[in-house]
Amino acid sequence: MTRVKRGFVARKRRKKVLNLTKGFRGSSSILFRSANQRKMKALRFAYRDRRQKKRDLRSLWIARINAAARLYDLNYSQLIYKLKQLNIHINRKWLAQLAIRDQKVFYELIKNVF
Repeated sequence: MTRVKRGFVARKRRKKVLNLTKGFRGSSSILFRSANQRKMKALRFAYRDRRQKKRDLRSLWIARINAAARLYDLNYSQLIYKLKQLNIHINRKWLAQLAIRDQKVFYELIKNVF
């Protein structure tokens, strides 16, 4: 059996992990074993949080729309129900943007709906 020297391949693999964990604190960015564990955990968190972000943003938009609608003696569910009844297709992100950035247009929308 011939001898296999793994120096280049092993170093390349370890270097790849250490580059991924560059900004981590303590030994998590220096020692290969702990860096590898932190990398795997970080990738799991990143995967989970890419989905969580969508939920968080939607709930933020709903809270903003509700707060803006309450200024005009409405609540969120009444506003959305009325918009759906009148076949006005505007998503929650845009409604929230209107509520924050252009309150006159938001008021006009509510005035036309009710």
